[in-house]
Amino acid sequence: MKTKQDAPLLSDLLPWSVPPLRPGRAWVTGPDPAVLRRRWDALAAADDAAERARLLCPSRARTLHTAVGQLPGQATATGSLAGTPGRCPEPVRFAHGGFDLRWLLPDHRLIDAARPELWRVADARQLFVVEWTAQPRETDPPLLCSAVLPDGRSPAGRGGRIRPLHKRPGGHEPNLAPGLTALLAERLGRSVAPADVLAWVMAAAQSAAGGCAVPLPVDTGLWERGVALGERLVWLQTRGAHDRGGPAGARPRLPGGRRPYVRAALPPRGLPAACAYDADEEALLLGAGRIAPVPAGAWAYHADGVRVLEAWCAARSATAGADAQEPLAALGPDGWPPEWTTELLELVTVLALLAEAEPERAALRQEAAQGPGIGVAELRAAGVLPVPARARRPASVLDHQEEGPGGQFALL
Repeated sequence: MKTKQDAPLLSDLLPWSVPPLRPGRAWVTGPDPAVLRRRWDALAAADDAAERARLLCPSRARTLHTAVGQLPGQATATGSLAGTPGRCPEPVRFAHGGFDLRWLLPDHRLIDAARPELWRVADARQLFVVEWTAQPRETDPPLLCSAVLPDGRSPAGRGGRIRPLHKRPGGHEPNLAPGLTALLAERLGRSVAPADVLAWVMAAAQSAAGGCAVPLPVDTGLWERGVALGERLVWLQTRGAHDRGGPAGARPRLPGGRRPYVRAALPPRGLPAACAYDADEEALLLGAGRIAPVPAGAWAYHADGVRVLEAWCAARSATAGADAQEPLAALGPDGWPPEWTTELLELVTVLALLAEAEPERAALRQEAAQGPGIGVAELRAAGVLPVPARARRPASVLDHQEEGPGGQFALL
C-alpha cells in the first residue's frame, strides 16, 4: 500500500522531536527495580576510585569526575561520583520499544544523553509518540505511543525520534504545526483538538520515504472513524493510562473465557532459559511456567521485525546478562518476581487486542491514502507549511528550579 505523494510527513505535523535516550551503560536500566538498587549499592560501596571506575564503566560523556545538574523532577546528588555518591535514586519507569516497561536510575551522572527537555514535560497529561522509519514488515506499526518517558528505540534496538504531544507540562502548548487544527476544523466542519490529531496519526500513519506519511482527510465520517480507532490504539498502548478510547479508569481486558491465566506458576528461584509457544494449546511456556490462553495474534505480534512477546521474555531470561561486558550489568535477579507475571498477563492482553484491531487499521490506512485529502500544497497555501523554526524547538519551561552541578541552581 502506498500513500499519495502529497501527504504530509509526521515531522511537519508534530515538528518538535528529540533523539533517543543514550544511557551509555547497560547497568543503569533493567526490568527489576530491586536489581538496580543492588547495582547502585555495589557502586557506592566500592573501596577505591579504580574499583568504582571499573563498575561505573566510564564513557566520554560520564566519568567519576563528571558533575552535572539534576534531571528535571529528580532529587539526586549533583557532586561527582568520585566523592560520596549519595542515596540511591528512586528507579523510574521508562518504555523500551513501546511495549517493554523497564526501570531506569534517573541520575544524570550515570546517563550519557538523558534528554532533560523531555523530563521537563513528562507528566500525567503527556503522551509521547515514537517514530521509526523503514519498517522491515508493512504490517508492523510505524509508530508507538507511550504515557511514560520512552527511550526512543524499537524492540530491535534501532533508534527513532520521540515526539511529545505537548511542549509544556500540564498539557499546554500542543506540539503541532501552527494553524493545523484550525485548518482541519475548517475543512472538516467540526472542532479538532490536539488529542484528535494524535489519534488520527496513530490510526492512519504509514512508513514512507523520509519518515511517516499522514494523509489528512476531508471526509468528516472518515476522520471520526480514524480518531475513534486511534484513541483505542493509544488507550491500549498506554495500558489504559490515556483517558480516551476505553472505559474510564479501566485497564485493557479480554472478554471472559479468553483472559490469560497462570496455569503453572514459575518457580520462585531461577529464571527460565527461554520462552516457547504451543499453538495447539494457545499456551506460552516459560520453563516450568505456563500461561494460557495466549491468542495466536498476541504471540505473532511484531514491531520493527521483532516478535514482541519473545523479546520481552528474553530480557527476563536466565541468559539475559550472560554476554554483559559491564560487571554491574551481569548482576541480575535471583528469581522471577510476581510483578513480572502481572506485567506479562497485561502485555498478552494488549497485544491480543492490538492484533484484533489491525485489520480495521489497515483498511482505514488504505481508505485514507486513496481518498481526497489535504495535501502539502494546501498546507502551504494555508500557511501551515513550512513549519517555522521555533516550532521545532522545545519551549522554555521555567516552572521550577533545577539543581545544577555541585548544588548550584541551573539557569534554563
